[in-house]
Formats: sequence, C-alpha cells, structure tokens
Amino acid sequence: MADLAKLVEEIKGLTLMEASELVKALEEELGVSAAAPVAAMAMPGMVAGGAAEPEEEKTEFDVVLKEIGPKKIPVIKVVRALTSLGLREAKALVEGAPNAVLEKVSKEAAEDAKGQLEAEGAVIEIA
Repeated sequence: MADLAKLVEEIKGLTLMEASELVKALEEELGVSAAAPVAAMAMPGMVAGGAAEPEEEKTEFDVVLKEIGPKKIPVIKVVRALTSLGLREAKALVEGAPNAVLEKVSKEAAEDAKGQLEAEGAVIEIA
C-alpha cells in the first residue's frame, strides 16, 4: 500500500496544469468521472404549486479566455500576473484557449482581469 501522506504531499506540489492532466489520466485509467453526481431531487428553485423562489445573486465568477488576439506575449504576461503561474503554465493556458484564467472570483476581480486582458487584445468572457 502506498504511503498516503507522501502521495498527498506530492499532489500538493503539482501545478494547475499538471493536476488537470493527472485528473484526466486517472479518469481514463480507472473509467470514472470526477464530475459531481447529479441528485435526483426536485430543482431547488421549485416549491409546491410550481412557483419559483427568487434566484440568488451570483457572487463567484469565472474569467474565460476565449481568444488570444494579436498580441500573445502581452496576454501571457497579464495571465502570469493574474494567476502567479510560471511562464510555461501561463503560455500553455493562453495557447490552449478557450480556458478559464480565474475561477470563482468576485465580480470586481473578474471585471478587473477582463479589463487588463482586453487591453492587450484578448477576447474574454465572464461566466
């Protein structure tokens, strides 16, 4: 049996790109999915009588790089500044567009990131 504490420490040392590749490899090797299972319950917004409750305001946003634009190097620099990724990881993220640059950030942080990336010519979507 593998030393689980040692394995956890090794996984903690992975970059985001390496962790993503590990998840994909495990899914393929084991024939499983890392996606959360869907509950077979009624939709949370539905109450008796079919009336829907007011939707909660979204508080977490994802900044998605749709297209690089004409200036790849400045976009990579901005991605590195926003994410603290290394040069190789930031370049892979930018070249693999569409990709999420930031996930689960506040609306203000998402708008700021969008402004910085669009200033360099990138096409950004906030989801």
